Amino acid sequence: MKKQERNSYVESIASQPKPVRRKLIADLSPGAAESLEWDWQIWARPSQLAPDSDWLIWLVLAGRGWGKTRTGAEWVRGQANSKRARRIALVAPTAADVRDVMVEGPSGLLSVGPPDERPNYEPSKRRLTWPNGVVATTFSADEPDRLRGPQFHAAWCDELAAWRYPDAWDMLQFGLRLGPQPRTVVTTTPRPIRLIREILASPATTVTHGSTYENKSNLSKAFLQRIAARYEGTRLGRQEIHAEVLDDVEGALWQREAFRRVPISPDLRRVVVAIDPAVSYSEGSDETGIVVAGRGVDGKFYVLADRSCKLSPDGWARRAVQAYRDFDADRIIGEVNNGGELVEAVLRTVDSTVPFKAVHASRGKLVRAEPIAALYEQGKVLHVGNALTDLEDQLCTWTPESGGSPDRMDAMVWALTELSQRGGMGVWL
Repeated sequence: MKKQERNSYVESIASQPKPVRRKLIADLSPGAAESLEWDWQIWARPSQLAPDSDWLIWLVLAGRGWGKTRTGAEWVRGQANSKRARRIALVAPTAADVRDVMVEGPSGLLSVGPPDERPNYEPSKRRLTWPNGVVATTFSADEPDRLRGPQFHAAWCDELAAWRYPDAWDMLQFGLRLGPQPRTVVTTTPRPIRLIREILASPATTVTHGSTYENKSNLSKAFLQRIAARYEGTRLGRQEIHAEVLDDVEGALWQREAFRRVPISPDLRRVVVAIDPAVSYSEGSDETGIVVAGRGVDGKFYVLADRSCKLSPDGWARRAVQAYRDFDADRIIGEVNNGGELVEAVLRTVDSTVPFKAVHASRGKLVRAEPIAALYEQGKVLHVGNALTDLEDQLCTWTPESGGSPDRMDAMVWALTELSQRGGMGVWL
């Protein structure tokens, strides 16, 4: 089949329902059928194909399971096979993500395309080499400086919203300097962070939005039923299923711009584990908030971990004591308005020696939280690592009118209140 005839045939069957496509291809000769089996133009949904516009960044904002990885991998495959890009950067949140998702995953680069066209992967060199000589190099966004120096024709960035350091994006942009039009594909489930908003606002960006449900024919029915029952209609569902970039909530004390992240904390003068216990334990119970925070020798405050959970009193007590040990904390503090003496009693059954301080909420949540929100605005509170997104989401969505029980927020407020007082006398430093 000549190239022009083949292209015309591909266009004609790509619009057919999937069973019809299967039958049409099965009726061809074995060689032609095998070739078309690997043709992404036939099997992709239209939204999974690169736009025809003159873009520099193709931002694919899509829900979980939409097919983002396959879309990115097939685009890279097309760039490599056509030699439109001879040097390609592959960047994900961590080195494990690049390897396990972008390269070796079920929709990764080692799984797409005919076996004889796939690249040779050299993990120790962080390099994939196609039979035609095109080279892709893998990078972790956790190591922005690795992107200093190398130069590329193209890049595929996966889960950009989960990158710990925006510097990795900046360093990559300096390296995209080969060829007449270096291009970047970004595949990510969105979060309303500054970098995503900046890319959305750029005139060089073309955006594709997609919902998880668009790929329902390739997803487990049990999975779809479960996420629909649990998350449909929620703020998290709007983000993770429908890929909405959510705006900050009017009236919330925290805005996402206030969060500053660091990979590790400095030496700490003092560390506490704070507990906001759930009143009851059942399927519909609130979570028990467990947050670890410390005060550094630099005078700043560091939120170290969020160990919040929905467990029995014995379960959350063990989790809190383990956090106390993991971070070599000075004490555990716990709100006792609802749990009374239960909080200390259950902790003592796990470890009778753990230092404990009971705190009482004599003022409303808003009054207690406002001074802590002010510390964030002043740049005095930093989040350590990239595993505090649930806490951050709760901080940015709770308002005095919203009701509910912001357990993670409460625990964090108790921890930072304890650390920011001198001698427990309520004097702010």
